[in-house]
Amino acid sequence: MGIFKRLSWFFKQEKKSYLLGIVSLVIVAILQLIPPRIIGIVVDEIETASITQLSLTTWLAILASTAVLQYVLRYIWRVRIWGNAAKLEQIVRKQLFDHFTNMDNQFFQKYRTGDLMAHATNDLRGLRMVAGGGILTLADAISVGLTTLLAMLFIVDWRLTLIAIIPLPLLAVTSRVLGKKLHLRFRDAQAAFSHLNDKVQESIQGIKVIKTFGQEKEDIEEFSKQTDNVVAKNKAVYKIDSLFDPAITFIMGISYFLTIFIGGLLISGNEITIGDFVTFINYIGMLVWPMFAIGRLFNIIERGSASYDRIETLLREETAIEERHGAIDHPITGDLSFKLESFSYPEDEVETLRDIDFRLNAGGTLGIVGKTGAGKTTILKLLLREYDAYKGKIEYGGYDIRDYTLDALLKQVGYVPQDNYLFSDTIRENIRFADPGLSQEAVEAAAKLADIHQDILELPNGYDTEVGERGVSLSGGQKQRISIARAILINPELMILDDSLSAVDAQTEETILSGLKDIRQGQTTIIAAHRISSVMHAEEIIVIDEGSIIERGTHKSLLQQNGWYKDMYEQQQLERALKGGEA
Repeated sequence: MGIFKRLSWFFKQEKKSYLLGIVSLVIVAILQLIPPRIIGIVVDEIETASITQLSLTTWLAILASTAVLQYVLRYIWRVRIWGNAAKLEQIVRKQLFDHFTNMDNQFFQKYRTGDLMAHATNDLRGLRMVAGGGILTLADAISVGLTTLLAMLFIVDWRLTLIAIIPLPLLAVTSRVLGKKLHLRFRDAQAAFSHLNDKVQESIQGIKVIKTFGQEKEDIEEFSKQTDNVVAKNKAVYKIDSLFDPAITFIMGISYFLTIFIGGLLISGNEITIGDFVTFINYIGMLVWPMFAIGRLFNIIERGSASYDRIETLLREETAIEERHGAIDHPITGDLSFKLESFSYPEDEVETLRDIDFRLNAGGTLGIVGKTGAGKTTILKLLLREYDAYKGKIEYGGYDIRDYTLDALLKQVGYVPQDNYLFSDTIRENIRFADPGLSQEAVEAAAKLADIHQDILELPNGYDTEVGERGVSLSGGQKQRISIARAILINPELMILDDSLSAVDAQTEETILSGLKDIRQGQTTIIAAHRISSVMHAEEIIVIDEGSIIERGTHKSLLQQNGWYKDMYEQQQLERALKGGEA
């Protein structure tokens, strides 16, 4: 029953609504006692030949009135109790979603998308059942069971009642033992379902790669294994779950046996009438539901408890990126100073970056080059505050970026990552994602600067073209340029291009960079790239290797240093010349 205590915050919040629903349930339980008693009375009147048309009509009218009243009250408790359950699901789902949006990269590296989706669907369903079916079953079982037992005691015969309830303690013991096992097995079943979700999501997103490498059969086999595991875990749950009903049936069978045996003796001794015995048997029948309800209640509670455990585990996760008390809330502006002593990714003892020191004046352009894995993107992640645990200081306008609110910092940064993410919407809505109210003219102006406007017009529906999930219907170059247009549109103080021109040709690259230079006078730009042509016009270029700066300067001065930069530039020039010759 601990799950009810853990959800007490919600029950207190909705106490009036729940109270109305439970009161309606209790009244229905009391009204249910009337028909069996009327049947017993009618049986006795028939046996003694004292029944009249008036008395029969009266009893039937009472039965009809009871039925109508129960109908109304059942409608009330269903609306109140199940409505509250849906409300709890809505509240916790919003808590989860808000929590997801506030978490940092470490959280999403720890939990995969399919797992998070399982928490937001299956686990919430289990929680909703506690607030709906759990409360209903608990209140109904107590009210029906208690009122029926009181009726058996005071309306029929107390001795027969005591005999009938002798087997019931067995039910409590059985429910407790089975309930503990059910909790553990259901938790395992939910975990298996999360892994299956992960598999499905990964396979759908990587379907092109799977088909390209001809791995459909192997992927299906892996999916089958995951499915078999889910089925096996759920079978383990149902094996325990299926023991509840037979146990209850067996216990109630003992109760019926004792009732019929002792009841027969009491009738033969004229201590109770046949009508009383019929009434009592009906009441025993009414007790069957509370007994089954107890088994069902344990099932609901254990499933809901296991689900809430998983949800609370997520909600207890804390982000490492926090806004300081009294953080600066005005937009970033001014010079950028990057003085980093060292940085290591969480749970990684190896230093990813060390001794990175550069200054970028307001309105300037910085180029960052280096081989794959050198640390270029890590520098940009620190600028975006994806990680705050590092030795050193990064300042913007003379203030540590950790002293700014996240909105003050990030809303002034136009970031175009290597992995361009487009939403399953139209091209127009993807470009004006940061401000859906922007005009078509503004969208087209940004698209022209990103050299994607003409490509869009050639598509069947122009700017109304649906791009599909993650922009699946577009080429890599088109996705990159739409992402650049999206960043241009917000007119950011700091524009960061993280190898975001790799999928376009040299001429398109030159057009985009030239356009950016013209419109971003007085605004700061950082370009990280593999292609030297992307950064050669920057005021300063730094070369990163194994997390450290090994060369720095302008394009011209770096060529004179006869180092990595010059070697890479000459290699790329040669490749470009060869491609030109082939063309």
